[in-house]
Amino acid sequence: MTSPLAVLCYEKLLPGSQMVHRLEDLSYRVEVLNDSRKLAALALRVKPMVVLVDLDSRDHDVASAISKLRCEAETSHIPVLAFTESEDEAGQEAARTAGADMVASGKAILDQLPSLLDHVLEF
Repeated sequence: MTSPLAVLCYEKLLPGSQMVHRLEDLSYRVEVLNDSRKLAALALRVKPMVVLVDLDSRDHDVASAISKLRCEAETSHIPVLAFTESEDEAGQEAARTAGADMVASGKAILDQLPSLLDHVLEF
């Protein structure tokens, strides 16, 4: 049996690589992306079970990437977990409005990842 595939989009190396390792510990295969503008195209090509997106981007509008993913018929059903270590309420609300199924914030995201994934996959 093949392990489930997660697409992980992040820019910051340390939290992103920690998230990759945590997902692998949870038996996920992980496809990494560092440019959120390519998220919808990658999801269309690899057909993941879940998409995780770091909202902390210096260069790109992550909410727009989530919205584009939601607008494509072939990817609109994929659960999206957006996460951030910051307390940027406007960015979190933009992600929700764009179609993120769940937005998680705080420093303990890695510890909470199993329950967050369970919750987002229930949608």
